[in-house]
Amino acid sequence: MCYRVIPLRDSGVRWVSGSLSMAEGDTLVSVDYEVFGKVQGVFFRKYTQAEGKKLGLVGWVQNTDRGTVQGQLQGTRSKVHHMQEWLETKGSPKSHIERANFNNEKAILKLDYSDFQIVK
Repeated sequence: MCYRVIPLRDSGVRWVSGSLSMAEGDTLVSVDYEVFGKVQGVFFRKYTQAEGKKLGLVGWVQNTDRGTVQGQLQGTRSKVHHMQEWLETKGSPKSHIERANFNNEKAILKLDYSDFQIVK
């Protein structure tokens, strides 16, 4: 099967087979994230896992030694972007988010995970 890469307006890519393509929001993507601020000791990982599962995303979340929370999200582009906004602006009720960084966003052909896990 032959695939071609189509650049999207946000510099992402979408794989298209033949003349069939999915809508941009249905494209599977993967993105790494790190959230800064008061995000440890406030149930941030638990709320992140719950929100990710609610959106139908897979991936993981963990605390770092730097006092941040990091992880990876995988799912449809529209759901991942919704989760990115949640990570930047909402988080857990007692958290205080200073900023969230997102890296390595890329289109994927299949999900690497089957669930959204908290990594200890």
